Amino acid sequence: MEVSPTNTQEILEVALRLAGLKETPADSGVVVEGLNIKKVAFGVDIEVGELLLARQLGVDAVITHHPKGGLPMVEFHNVMANQIDRMVLAGVPINKAQKALRERVEQVSRAHHVANYDRVVSAAKLLGMPLITIHTPADILAETFVQNCLDKNLKKINKPVVKDVISILGKLPEYNKTLAKPVTRVGKEDDFAGRVFVTMAGGTSGGEKVIRAYFEAGVGTLVVMHMPDDAIKAVKQQNIGNVVVAGHMASDSIGINLVIRSLQKHGLEVLRMSGVINPQQD
Repeated sequence: MEVSPTNTQEILEVALRLAGLKETPADSGVVVEGLNIKKVAFGVDIEVGELLLARQLGVDAVITHHPKGGLPMVEFHNVMANQIDRMVLAGVPINKAQKALRERVEQVSRAHHVANYDRVVSAAKLLGMPLITIHTPADILAETFVQNCLDKNLKKINKPVVKDVISILGKLPEYNKTLAKPVTRVGKEDDFAGRVFVTMAGGTSGGEKVIRAYFEAGVGTLVVMHMPDDAIKAVKQQNIGNVVVAGHMASDSIGINLVIRSLQKHGLEVLRMSGVINPQQD
């Protein structure tokens, strides 16, 4: 067994190394520091109620996936620039990628600027509960894992259709166990899938202009965690590609579970809570 991380920074660094990151993304970090940590709770969304529950369960620290306070919430929009690299990988010219994303970044920035960024943080401090945010590292892990899984299995199929994409996703434990199964939001299940590209990291959805840029670059089917209704409507009108919404909690759980397994290998006890799907549990 590897040496156990015993403080909040060391726990964060386990996730960063696993995701291949040399620096802490703006939407992640140690929000409330802590030492002598042996048992942690990891949730998709941590609010004050989850902090109180964690205290009752006797954990030494709490990890939230979605930023719920401090700089990771205020600076959340800054990680969206990472989507540019992903778009370029798909064949979108870098200047076009930047312009397609800009409006959505500004929207997200405005939304988080007015948020109560201290609510959960102050509660954690009053409770003496160390708090860590691990967002982008887990999303990168999910994006890479799902893309590799689809690439490996789709190449075995002659002219795969969207239904094949959904079938492959459904065999992964998190998607198999979720109540919110992967669905086709744009296109039909018997439509040819074409080039299938997964985009799950980079903060949040890039919006309709980003999606259109992917399709214009040659992507046939985009696999995402979630997509707002206005973007779905706009993409349907464009009629140039398919969108599979894999599911938010299940997709987040894939990345989170990869982090959890690494923390467990390092000797930490980890409790799943607040939306994290346990792949070993019925």
